[in-house]
Amino acid sequence: MKSRISYRTIYNTLKDQIVKEAFRPGSMLPTEQTLAEKYSVSRPTIAKVYNQLQEEGFVKKTKGLGTVVVYQCSNTTYTFGLLLPGAGESEIFSIINDQLLRQSDIGRFNCLWEGATASSAEIRKTLIETCCESYINKKVDGIFFSPLERVPDSYEINLRICKAVKEANIPLILIDRDVLAFPERSEFDLVCIDNFNAGCVMAQHLIEQGCEIIHFFHRPDSANSVALRLSGVRDVVLKNGYQFNSHNIFNGNPEDLDFVKQMEIIPGKTGIVCANDSTAAVLMSSLDALDIKISSDVLMCGYDDMKYSKHLKHSLTSYRQPCEEIANISIELLMRRLKDNDRIPITVTLTGEIVVRNSSQFL
Repeated sequence: MKSRISYRTIYNTLKDQIVKEAFRPGSMLPTEQTLAEKYSVSRPTIAKVYNQLQEEGFVKKTKGLGTVVVYQCSNTTYTFGLLLPGAGESEIFSIINDQLLRQSDIGRFNCLWEGATASSAEIRKTLIETCCESYINKKVDGIFFSPLERVPDSYEINLRICKAVKEANIPLILIDRDVLAFPERSEFDLVCIDNFNAGCVMAQHLIEQGCEIIHFFHRPDSANSVALRLSGVRDVVLKNGYQFNSHNIFNGNPEDLDFVKQMEIIPGKTGIVCANDSTAAVLMSSLDALDIKISSDVLMCGYDDMKYSKHLKHSLTSYRQPCEEIANISIELLMRRLKDNDRIPITVTLTGEIVVRNSSQFL
């Protein structure tokens, strides 16, 4: 069966044709019905595409006349700065970074990437403000920023960066998490997964596998997104009639065997949701050292679907983020900000997918 073409694919195709002047300024686009038949989609789908193109200034729709191209090709090339410190620790930021660079090759912008990708959170901390200052001095046209985490004063550092960028009147797009803890919301556009839903998905999966005790494990000074995942886990566990309180939340070092020992493990009934795959991988080793068997005594899952996850001693169930689409939408929002940096902030949440492996299945 032929797969249906997505709205996003049609939108990207038409936008690319307009930018490359396959449809010149002043020319009429095909009618909605004509394109609907061409792509075998509904007419409302094409209407949605045209509406977005109009909102972004590429076309103008006139009732009774049709849709005309109003985009004027500009020789302006923008320069964007990348502040993605997590690229030194999590592959998701490397994927997002690579997609931004790929899009810069075909788009009207260049990317500056001045590092802050060290594997050590402390080293990233010393680099990130220097990078931000450099971007401001170079008068970049926009900045993509994934807030720093895993250091005690990350909150203050993130706020200083946002304040400096705002004072320089440079549009800023947040990627993966906000600089403020939920339910507070900053004044910047944000692109991320629906972390609450991601927590719900993982908890529900473990319950369906037979778990009646669910723990949540994360490291100190984790990102605000981790708190949302925890909230999703708590909500699902309680709705299923099981207990979830402070005794089910573990905030510490997964290498610390004495700390890990504090978790109540009832063989065949216990599941652990880890804040990310890197935490899960270390915790898995600690549990093995304590002779607590994965897939026999306890189930486990994480987030980000790191490349090594399927190669661990017990292949790890994980939540895969739509990284390339996060990058694509971030670009769209920054281009929107270039036209008007005083718009109301937008939050775009995307849905990822659970990748089930051995670690979340009792043998």
